[in-house]
Amino acid sequence: MPKYYEFKPMKGYWFTKYVLDILWSKRGCFTTTLDMGITWKEACIEDNKIIVNNEEILLDNIIIKEPDRVLYYKDHNLFYEVIRRTATGFYKLKAISLDKAPTVEINGIHMHKIKGLDPWNDARRKVIAAKIRKGDIVLDTCMGLGYTAIHAVLRGAHRVYTVEVDENIIWIAEHNPWSHGLLDEKITIIHDDICNTIKEFDDSSIDRIIHDPPRFSKSTGNLYSYELYREFYRVLKPGGIIYHYTGEPRRHGTPSILKGISERLRKAGFYPVYYRGDVEGYIGMKPRL
Repeated sequence: MPKYYEFKPMKGYWFTKYVLDILWSKRGCFTTTLDMGITWKEACIEDNKIIVNNEEILLDNIIIKEPDRVLYYKDHNLFYEVIRRTATGFYKLKAISLDKAPTVEINGIHMHKIKGLDPWNDARRKVIAAKIRKGDIVLDTCMGLGYTAIHAVLRGAHRVYTVEVDENIIWIAEHNPWSHGLLDEKITIIHDDICNTIKEFDDSSIDRIIHDPPRFSKSTGNLYSYELYREFYRVLKPGGIIYHYTGEPRRHGTPSILKGISERLRKAGFYPVYYRGDVEGYIGMKPRL
């Protein structure tokens, strides 16, 4: 059975080098953001302290060594970097500006497009490419920070199932204010491998699928397999659409996998299947009866 996950977002303040530079240059009261642009509120600087919502936070306690690091503050003037170290990976919530949605970085590789486009709007264009409509039931196969699932609801989806296999990514999302929209009652989080949990969905039960897997490698090859594509075909309703993000494999000097993806999608039954360079992915339809 699917492992439904109860999302537990953290409440507090978030500090980055971008906002810290502003705080050190200010005196008196002003409006600023302490959650990377989600909200703006009045804060005051007095005696090397920032006062917000009647709470005093010592500026000297906020130490950010790298410009893209994010510090999470809850209480008692204790600050925590939003990072996680495991035996196999180093996970980091990575700030890209004062008021833009951050990305997550795993072992030095960021999981969103950040050159010329911020992660929030990157997710938005993927949802538009999937042609999500009001009332749709959507399967989001690789949750990440949840931006795609949140945008699917904003676009009118009635139910979004978002799947994430990596508990460390879920932890990062819980400590990211831009991910807190995952609390929406229309979103169901499943902590599992999509290759397993896809089998629990009924035939012809999904209107739209957004498949945004990690970069192709030996360890992620099953996310690009004919067997998984065939399951996607099974659960989609006739006339349903899959958007399959591919990124730019040629840009990294690796052999192009685009042809293989196209061939396997067609073999699985999707038609038409076409590549859209502006959203760096394939779009396929399950033919109507």
